[in-house]
Amino acid sequence: MPLSVGDTAPSFTVKDTNGNTVSLSDFAGKTVVLYFYPKDDTPGCTKEACGFRDAYTDYQGKDIVVLGVSMDDEASHQQFTQKFNLPFPLLADVNGTITKAYDVDGGGYAKRVTYVIDGSGKISQVYTTVKTDTHASDILAALNV
Repeated sequence: MPLSVGDTAPSFTVKDTNGNTVSLSDFAGKTVVLYFYPKDDTPGCTKEACGFRDAYTDYQGKDIVVLGVSMDDEASHQQFTQKFNLPFPLLADVNGTITKAYDVDGGGYAKRVTYVIDGSGKISQVYTTVKTDTHASDILAALNV
């Protein structure tokens, strides 16, 4: 069962696409869209990532951080990012620590779940049903910012 609205988002520290260390606390005061997906460069995951890519300037204009999370490693994330020109970091949760903390472990992969975390670190929205081709714009509309 995924975490609920109002829960404190579990903290994490992990490497991103480029080997940089990223922690949730780096984004204190900002809204974070933390989207979990099963695997790099698969049809649904590519649609979802490209949706966030295409809407990325709208997210930046509203001071919202987008972070993708899967259990793929940095090399896989680098290839996926380069192939589809993704402008946001993908987090390499290779040991499943974040996936388990957010209760989206599908047994060796992350389930497709998105959390919107407010500036104080509380979960403000949870998406357990995702329409991959419109998800990024659906979140923007729901945030109404």
